[in-house]
Amino acid sequence: MAKRTFDILVAACLLLLLFPVLLGFALLVALTSTGGAFFRQERVGKDGRPFRLLKFRTMRPGSEAGGQLTIGGRDPRITGVGRWLRKTKLDELPQLWNVLVGDMSVVGPRPEVPKYVALYAPAQRAVLSVRPGITGLASIRYIDENELLARATEPERAYIEEVMPAKLALELQYVREHNMWQDLRILGDTVRKLLGSRRPSDVTAP
Repeated sequence: MAKRTFDILVAACLLLLLFPVLLGFALLVALTSTGGAFFRQERVGKDGRPFRLLKFRTMRPGSEAGGQLTIGGRDPRITGVGRWLRKTKLDELPQLWNVLVGDMSVVGPRPEVPKYVALYAPAQRAVLSVRPGITGLASIRYIDENELLARATEPERAYIEEVMPAKLALELQYVREHNMWQDLRILGDTVRKLLGSRRPSDVTAP
């Protein structure tokens, strides 16, 4: 089965099955804090094309003015409901729509904001040769990235100098080796990680 066909089938089926849940989360977000239910942010997709990534809103309106990185539980911009959505990764579910319309894939490198893509070395830009994904090798390995950055003295510097290069190494590995069986394994690992023990990342913060 072609990857794009797989993406369409998975995204369409999950959107239909989860529609009542998605509606409930949207209402919960909208009713518990000021602002709409969804958050849209420009990300860089396949071949460097920008697109608008969709998430449930987890931060107060205007929070991006304070920076595009979040730093775990100590970040005052995150709402109460948003903190739970982020911890469970349920805020990512609206990206099934991005998959359905062709911006993203179910599995692939996580899409980055233009600010950080501009810092990629030429070899690292190979991650832009495939559609970005909702989950991937780096998403699993750095599932507690926000908490990791919260332990850093300078979170943005830690992200640029330590976390981002390590994540890109995993994403480049995926680009070199990806196939349907690997995608299925990554999906299975993602589900197990989310439903299993949520131990903090064993990566040491700088």
